[in-house]
Amino acid sequence: MTTTPTPSTTSPAPGSSRIHPKAIRARRNRRLLIVAGLVLISTVGYLNYWWTHDRFWVRTDNAYVTGNLVPVAAQASGIVTQVLAEETQFVNRGDLMIRLDEHQAYAALGRARGHLGEEVRRIAALFMTRKQLAEQLTSRSARVNLALHDMARYRAAAASGAVSKQILQNTSDKILSLEADVRETQAELDTLDAQVGGTTVMAHPAVELAKHQLIEAYLEYTRQQIKAPISGYVAKRKAQVGDRVHPGALLMTIVPLDHLWVEANLRETELQHIRPGQTALVNVGLYGSQYTFHGTVEGLVPGSGSAFALLPPDNATGNFIHIVERVPVRIALPEQEIREHPIRPGLSTVTTINIGETGQSVWSSSASPSTAEYATDVYADELPTAEAMAKEVMAKNLVIASSDELNDVLLAREDGSDRPADLEQGTWRKSHKATPPLDSPVRSEHVDHTPRSFVPRHSPDMGVTASPLTPSIGPGSGLLGPEGGRSPSRLRLDPDQDHGRQSFDSRRH
Repeated sequence: MTTTPTPSTTSPAPGSSRIHPKAIRARRNRRLLIVAGLVLISTVGYLNYWWTHDRFWVRTDNAYVTGNLVPVAAQASGIVTQVLAEETQFVNRGDLMIRLDEHQAYAALGRARGHLGEEVRRIAALFMTRKQLAEQLTSRSARVNLALHDMARYRAAAASGAVSKQILQNTSDKILSLEADVRETQAELDTLDAQVGGTTVMAHPAVELAKHQLIEAYLEYTRQQIKAPISGYVAKRKAQVGDRVHPGALLMTIVPLDHLWVEANLRETELQHIRPGQTALVNVGLYGSQYTFHGTVEGLVPGSGSAFALLPPDNATGNFIHIVERVPVRIALPEQEIREHPIRPGLSTVTTINIGETGQSVWSSSASPSTAEYATDVYADELPTAEAMAKEVMAKNLVIASSDELNDVLLAREDGSDRPADLEQGTWRKSHKATPPLDSPVRSEHVDHTPRSFVPRHSPDMGVTASPLTPSIGPGSGLLGPEGGRSPSRLRLDPDQDHGRQSFDSRRH
């Protein structure tokens, strides 16, 4: 029987050492201590850095570059005939960008011009008709006075039998007829006074309406040419040749790249110490860590982003879930840094705000509309030009024959002698002389019933230069002229005359 030899224990090779378990544990413990020491040192270092620096800064990557995106919209209806600006192109303020078909607007402008001229001539004709009626009233009132004087003479001669009762009766009937004519003319004059009284040809409501219709038509015609309201780069061009546009239609957008800012959306838990005036460090993704913009907090938007959303959340519902809201904070960027390192609206940034600075009151704001894109003057010349056109049309259509009497009838003499009228509160008052009663001796004095009605050859408010926002013609200009008030043309018989006629009628009956 064969037996298997038992293997004998071999001795370790020469030069080799056996590792003791205690040494392994000791080595492991040393490594753990080193790691723990490094962790502790890092923790202490971070805590020290946070305590001395980081706790005074608020950092967010929910921040984006934004700026003024100025829309260029159509202000009149028309068909696009020419597009003169393209995206990425720089345009100056006042440059022509889009041209619309102006034929219909030109025709409407011509109709408005004709309508204004027609209204001026019509109202001037009313003033002249009123003057004619005033003259007619004067003539008829003179006939009444003549008949009354004849009646006075006939009554004086009737006692001696020189005048028959038939003559007295005919004269009385004539007086009644003439007085009826006076009242009829007075009624017609009152009707015209209701239309033109207290105003002038230039300030008449119908002329004012036609004038502003002309101004509106001119603006419609002028704005067939769409100009750049500000200087900047063109973006989002939507206008195409042949498009039919209407007022308010967005055609393109102008972006001024020299005035940009950052809108950092901070959590509501981070807003406690944010104040306007604090410094901010902004790293735009375009440049990364290679360049840092040095901004300044301008203000806090008065509401969270959800409050201004198109569909704000209804927190009163039963499925309410608490979400930390974010509030936009506006951070201004230096213009010089923007020029040296151009950026664009919409770029993402990493923004850090130094809350260790005191800053200003949370109710304050350093933002101000002080740059060029907050105002434009490309439309400043439109209204003065339109008013000048309206005044030219009115001046050409206000054609009245020249007359020295028309020029002087409303003006008293400088020496004050023989004043034809008195001016009080814009109204001409006639100086009446009392007509002698019928039983008094007949005097040859003539009562002046000259009407004080006047239509100037040219409007007294023509040719006056006014600011664009000040009415150059019409109410509010302070230039209504001497015919601003109505001319009293009412003729009233004197009480003595009226009493004399009544006494004669009673004796006759």
